[in-house]
Amino acid sequence: MKHLISFVLAFVISLGAISVAIWHMLGPVSKSTDGLVLIVPQLDSDFDVPSELKRLELIRNETAFRWFMSFFAAGKSVVPGGYRLHPSMTSWAIVTKITDTPQFVWVSIREGLRKEQIGEIVGTHLGWTPEQEREWNDFKSDSDEYREGVYFPDTYLLPTDEPVPLVAKRFLDNFNTKFASYVDKFAAKNIKWTTALKIASLIEREAGGLSDMPVISGIIWNRLDKDMRLEIDATLQYIKGNSEIGWWPRVVPADKYLESPYNTYRNKGLPPGPISNPGLATIDAVLNPVETDCIFYLHAPDRQMYCSVTYEEHLENIKTYLQ
Repeated sequence: MKHLISFVLAFVISLGAISVAIWHMLGPVSKSTDGLVLIVPQLDSDFDVPSELKRLELIRNETAFRWFMSFFAAGKSVVPGGYRLHPSMTSWAIVTKITDTPQFVWVSIREGLRKEQIGEIVGTHLGWTPEQEREWNDFKSDSDEYREGVYFPDTYLLPTDEPVPLVAKRFLDNFNTKFASYVDKFAAKNIKWTTALKIASLIEREAGGLSDMPVISGIIWNRLDKDMRLEIDATLQYIKGNSEIGWWPRVVPADKYLESPYNTYRNKGLPPGPISNPGLATIDAVLNPVETDCIFYLHAPDRQMYCSVTYEEHLENIKTYLQ
């Protein structure tokens, strides 16, 4: 009996020691509830979750956590995004959290979209209601002159529970940061930043690629210098808005008579505001246009651009490349 009691006591003591050891390795790092965000990047095959958790001091033992995760979260993955964690969480709580839906999601916005399009993309990722999308479309910061053109195209890590105005502010703040270095450059050339943004938005929609941008910039400046109508189809697409086939619908001859201050076939000069949200390459093109005598241009079906000095040459290009 004594041997049995001794064995039981030894077993209990050993079990307790093991439990303490496991708790030491997998228990919370501290009692702090200060929030931290584990950011899992979109495209980084070398990113290692346990290593990052250890670096953030959210786990005690990387090896133990790696074993724990492989055993209790087998078949589950940590998707790119952001996860709210804190040092008072156990390894079990952390594993449960990071194999669930992230609280921050990656959203990529390409150049040349209008504000409503951006709202549709963001809304899809954040699970917005129709009312929230309308709130996005109606939002206008008191400090920004335009409702269009200042929602900078980029990749964002957005909280899924953030109010719409704060999401919009992230875009505006990013634009202000990225555009800040250009303000003095445009001022040195006596170009208002608002003018630059309008032109950039036109180029963004008209260019078939990066190489087109400085050329189209030069042509737009030539037309403005000659007090010509810009006659840019993208402005007609902007007026037409969303159609049965989506945004930026095909332009037909009748569209040139649309009643709108954005119609550059009927009105001289630039439209009253940007028509899209341009990127830095387009803004660079406004600042550094190609010196050209061309006034007209077109894109062939292969997206190759052809420009001409006279309207007669432009008509020949139409016959050659579009008919």
